[in-house]
Amino acid sequence: MNYYIKKLISFVVTLFCVALLSFLLFQVIPGDAAMSKLGVKATPEQVEELRAQYGYDKGVFVRFFNWFGGVFTGDLGVSIKYGPMKVSELISQRLPVTVWLGVFSIFLIVLISIPLGLICTKRPGGKVDMISDAVAQFFMAVPSFVQGILITLLFGIVLSAFVPGKYVKPSDGFGEFIKCMFFPALAVALPKIAMTVRFMKASVRKELKADYVRTAKAKGCSQNAIMWRHVLKNSMLPVVTFIGLIVAEVMAGSIMIEKVFNLPGLGLLLVNSIANRDYNVVQAIVMYIAMLVIVVNFIVDIVYKILDPRTVE
Repeated sequence: MNYYIKKLISFVVTLFCVALLSFLLFQVIPGDAAMSKLGVKATPEQVEELRAQYGYDKGVFVRFFNWFGGVFTGDLGVSIKYGPMKVSELISQRLPVTVWLGVFSIFLIVLISIPLGLICTKRPGGKVDMISDAVAQFFMAVPSFVQGILITLLFGIVLSAFVPGKYVKPSDGFGEFIKCMFFPALAVALPKIAMTVRFMKASVRKELKADYVRTAKAKGCSQNAIMWRHVLKNSMLPVVTFIGLIVAEVMAGSIMIEKVFNLPGLGLLLVNSIANRDYNVVQAIVMYIAMLVIVVNFIVDIVYKILDPRTVE
């Protein structure tokens, strides 16, 4: 029980620190939200009036505690760019796109990387192992947004498998929605698959040298039985932590991928909000990312305890 209390306290403290630091950092960025909305031809009186309307005329810490207090009541303020729309409504419209992109990406990562990692380590140093290392190195070296551009060029323009820049809502056809989300999810997943395969192979190779593997072979167990019944569970302990970090990163929003494929998610919203000095929206998205990372790490700790009860609290 003490373990979970410590985690809860750590959750609250970390969240507060992230909120305060991100708020203060955005105060030193050049530019003015009111001027960005009204334009350079606005009079000083108009700028001051708009600043007072959105509370930007108050002190930094007064604005921070007013905003942070509203977080616990669901009041994230009003967007100065998309106003008078509330930030909570704006995020609720964009969040499903980012969540779906993250879910599809994680599904591809887990579905492909774990079996592939096991298959490639059956014969260490063999052709499959060497080819997988070279391919993984390529996908790890090329940024995901570049892979997104290549996927758009190959599958969108050359093969016409999807329409670049087109987004279909689930309500307009779930099949078409899956189709238009698959390729962005693939662009997000490919570098993570390469990283997970490399990490999985290293973990499996370490387990294959353990004494229990030699004992299982001496008892006449087949290679497949040893890999799937024994090696997989033990090698997954460090992989679970690694996948947890990837899940947090993917679910937090792949900003550049949403920009490349023109997906109306939180990533695209964050880029536009930073450009327009829409601090309430930026702050809310930063809080969402921080909260997601903390929650995912907490879940990873629980899963790790389940897989290895010897873990000390």
